[in-house]
Amino acid sequence: MPIVDHAAAAQKIAALLKTLTSAGGLRLKYRITAGAGAHDPDGLEAREIYVEMSGPDAVLLTQRGGELLRALEHIAAKIVRLEAEEHDTISFDANSFKAIRARELKLSAETAAERVRGTSQPYSFAPMSSRERRMLHLAFRDYADLETESSGEGLRRYVVVYPKGAVRPRPRASEVGNSGSRPPRRNSPL
Repeated sequence: MPIVDHAAAAQKIAALLKTLTSAGGLRLKYRITAGAGAHDPDGLEAREIYVEMSGPDAVLLTQRGGELLRALEHIAAKIVRLEAEEHDTISFDANSFKAIRARELKLSAETAAERVRGTSQPYSFAPMSSRERRMLHLAFRDYADLETESSGEGLRRYVVVYPKGAVRPRPRASEVGNSGSRPPRRNSPL
């Protein structure tokens, strides 16, 4: 069920963050924006609640590719009782880490689009989180001549860009149903 009461959801998230900062001893400031004000101006996130964090300990949230930020988003989504497909409606950021990453993904998408158009060959990104894959798919929505598809499994899931209507290669037998196999070699967009 989507977020019906943004104010109540924001209060629950504020209580979580208050506990985190007081009991955890973290020196963090946060600002929660809910409703229309939380909308992503780039349209790469479907956020309805946006939490911006800063302070001396904000760097802890962005280490290991923002792993702790993603964990906080997951916990907040559970507290607000969102279904798995609605977790993207809550977004946490610290020191503009995710905003910068979104810009990087958008630039990577532009570079990959040029490469696919120039070579007519598919382009594979490195494995990434489901949110980042979704952001890439959305970044390509305005390219009428290109298509994207997620491939791989689990932590090895990645996005492939194809010219529109291109024949997709069949997965090798070693890649089907074997999560221990390595995905095909990827190109780096930057």
